[in-house]
Amino acid sequence: MPSIATGRHFLQIPGPTNCPLPVLEAIARPTIDHRGPEFKRLAGTVLEGIRPIFGTCEPVIIFPASGTGAWEAALVNTLSPGDHVLMFETGWFASLWRKLAERLGLKAEILPGDWRGGVDAAAIEARLRADRGHAIKAVCVVHNETSTGVASDIPALRKAIDAAGHPALMMVDTISSLASIEYDHDGWGVDVTVAGSQKGLMLPPGLSFNAVSPKARAASVTARLPRAFWDWEDMIAANASNVFPYTPATNMLQGLKVAIELLQAEGMDNVFARHERAARATRAAVAHWGFETQCADPARHSASLTAVRLPEGHSADALRETILERANMSLGNGLGPLADRVFRIGHLGDFSDASVTGTIAGVELGLKQAGIPHRGGGVEAALGILAGNA
Repeated sequence: MPSIATGRHFLQIPGPTNCPLPVLEAIARPTIDHRGPEFKRLAGTVLEGIRPIFGTCEPVIIFPASGTGAWEAALVNTLSPGDHVLMFETGWFASLWRKLAERLGLKAEILPGDWRGGVDAAAIEARLRADRGHAIKAVCVVHNETSTGVASDIPALRKAIDAAGHPALMMVDTISSLASIEYDHDGWGVDVTVAGSQKGLMLPPGLSFNAVSPKARAASVTARLPRAFWDWEDMIAANASNVFPYTPATNMLQGLKVAIELLQAEGMDNVFARHERAARATRAAVAHWGFETQCADPARHSASLTAVRLPEGHSADALRETILERANMSLGNGLGPLADRVFRIGHLGDFSDASVTGTIAGVELGLKQAGIPHRGGGVEAALGILAGNA
């Protein structure tokens, strides 16, 4: 094997994703004065432009952090020590959010799942109905579980909470779904939406987001978990004048402005359709190879990524290593109990139909090199979807 990898690297993990050149160019521009008039224009444009992507007219707060920071901000701004939060075990990231909540001193109850389906709205409703004293203060779920390739039905969850007549806040992690899968913060009655920059927004890691409802802001008035850096009201007050209460990630905001412009130019409906088409093409290839997806519910397949289950006795990590060596392509690994059992194909952010077919060809090359039994012709199966013939 050659000592260097040739050709463009295919970064096909489910985030961080490939960044468009105009976004990278904007980030590479000279840093500007974050207290000057040019930055105020930038901040005003970004703070206004990000709202429609979340589907909200309410504030969207931008922190210089990863998505984990946005998780913490959502909790510390609305809850008090010992408060009870209800979660659903859709996969690895739902479990991590629970652990973070526990470390903050919250009582985190997680309803069990099999890591092959989405949030069970009926189970949430039943648990809330049983909570007659309204001890549960928030329901926290992951919209698109990055570890499994399952997208949950958030409107159904809203209906379940309402049907139970429960006042709990509804918090939704959209880190791997925002700007990839349809989402409507206001229309779906979400109280806090959590997001990050490194996936559908097509930026490097470094920015995190909270979209907040009036109900969530009201809860923040009496919330007693410690907060300083994460305080919403400090940010909202400063943002009203198009500034930030502390030094912002100026160059990342320059990139975010361009990313928003690219999404606006494509049109969000077209963005969602592009992701859905890529997902269907990828699943067609997986089915043709003779494999299963980790998502067992056809109605809940993610448009952002596909998690592929290998037959028993075959190593997903060894396959990923082969594909990296032979095709210069990175795929996502299995997490938690799925380690070495699945590999994950990312199809979100900045990609085209050619990116999808190249990815599938690289996977099939790896399958052949690794000697994993499969039916050849996955690229043709995908092309049938991409060309509109299936």
